[in-house]
Amino acid sequence: MGAAVAEPDAGSARRSGCATALFLLAVLGTAAWAAPVLLGFDTANRYLIALTATLPYAVPVGVVLTVLGLALRRWLSTLLVGLLSVVLVVLVLPRAIPDSPTPVQGSPLRVLSVNLFFGRADAERVVDLVRDGRIDVLSLQELTPEAVAALDRAGLAALLPHRVLHSGPRADGSGIASRFPLRELALVPPTSLAQPSALIRLPGGREVELVAVHPLYPMGADTAGRWRQELDVLPRPPGERAAPRILAGDFNATLDNSPLRALLGGGYSDVAEVTGDGLAPTWGAGWTPRVTIDHVLVSEGLVAQGYQVHDVPGSDHRAISAHLVVSG
Repeated sequence: MGAAVAEPDAGSARRSGCATALFLLAVLGTAAWAAPVLLGFDTANRYLIALTATLPYAVPVGVVLTVLGLALRRWLSTLLVGLLSVVLVVLVLPRAIPDSPTPVQGSPLRVLSVNLFFGRADAERVVDLVRDGRIDVLSLQELTPEAVAALDRAGLAALLPHRVLHSGPRADGSGIASRFPLRELALVPPTSLAQPSALIRLPGGREVELVAVHPLYPMGADTAGRWRQELDVLPRPPGERAAPRILAGDFNATLDNSPLRALLGGGYSDVAEVTGDGLAPTWGAGWTPRVTIDHVLVSEGLVAQGYQVHDVPGSDHRAISAHLVVSG
């Protein structure tokens, strides 16, 4: 009698087909995740804005899918997801690699930015950060009148006596407090939330401009357009002979959101990206993904020397501090 021919295992075939289908769905999902950024429609609505903010998480997903595709021997799909992963790595990874140190002489300037979460952040902790970090300029968002009083009771006025404070209810208020004399400017037109600006005179006669940034958060049904507009009206870098400029605060945008990329393309540098800390999350709690939406941007004439993130009890944001040098 001839040898029996083994019948294909129908169960194995079904499992293989299901695995392939799930793999292809995951590949398509990852491609859809990256598409708004890569194709330039990331600001169309609040959902795409939020999806874009999570783009760094797509990098490990793409790498895992590439390895899985090799194991499943799905060569074409693996090639596509592998190429996508390479593009995402090239886009995201430089934020975790510090630039070469730039030796520079000039005036040191330490900047701290804190979103106070409707004024609920621990005032003692904020003042401790100012004192221990020898902070020169403080940018405050979601600054309420009650928060101003709590910060002053904790000793802020003695440390940073010069100020432009536009406090308000809930998230409306923002402010600037400085160790050095300042003069209020009007670098930003009126926006939904206060975005004050000031010219700060440093020892030795050097001057620096600072904007406390806080555009409207793109969470409501009709907020995406206003969010784009309020990022677009932030001032571009000044000319060579003007005072250098700092934008510090809660941008409600990551380095993948195109309005923030436009600011960087216009001549600003993100201090966290320069120092290799660009993936350190600054917002997110509970079930929400941790994302990086608080930034210190600097124009030419300011050199980044250090950057840190700090936990602040009572706030849903982490504070960020930047050690800068005003060159020249």
